[in-house]
Amino acid sequence: MSLFSRTPAPHVISTPDDAVVIPPQSEHPLIEIFRFTLIALIIVIPIRLFVAQPFIVSGASMEETFQSGEYLIVDQVSYKLHQPNRGDVIVFRYPKDPSKFFIKRVIGLPGDTVKIEGSMVTIVNEANPDGFVLDEPYIKSMRNQSDMTEVLGEREYFVMGDNRDQSSDSRVWGVLQEERIIGRAYVRLFPPDTFDYLPGEARYEAVTSTP
Repeated sequence: MSLFSRTPAPHVISTPDDAVVIPPQSEHPLIEIFRFTLIALIIVIPIRLFVAQPFIVSGASMEETFQSGEYLIVDQVSYKLHQPNRGDVIVFRYPKDPSKFFIKRVIGLPGDTVKIEGSMVTIVNEANPDGFVLDEPYIKSMRNQSDMTEVLGEREYFVMGDNRDQSSDSRVWGVLQEERIIGRAYVRLFPPDTFDYLPGEARYEAVTSTP
């Protein structure tokens, strides 16, 4: 049995000059609503699962870049084509509780060694064997903490919140595995005055070499 009712073929009356099409008899409104809903679900569900998802920011870990209550659309496609870039703002499943979603910034990439000394973050990798210090103008404060070094393996990322003093991130619970990444913050939709494309993205073009 089909879920769709077949629409009767319209009647066509031939005239010497033209053809006139008589519209078919209108369907019951409930059938039209059901059909519209079904078509909408067929379109929306794959988009939600594989293309983009909406998220609402909650918490202070990414202030001042993001505020609680902001509405984001997260792109789930780009990272199927390429790896995350340093400076991307991403949404991922919290490694300690996959039912929760976190938003952080990508600081270290696979193959990097991330060194944190006080408030200074240094990246050492094959392209930069002497290391470089990240220039992070979005950071308002980062209190001195215990120095740490993290060597990232294949498909491992080091992520941190922009509000360093109030963020639970890779400094606390360790590296982020690539398979836990949902996608990158693509559009900030709400509030309207904060509308932005690739909100918070940074590319670290200006870096300082370590001594």
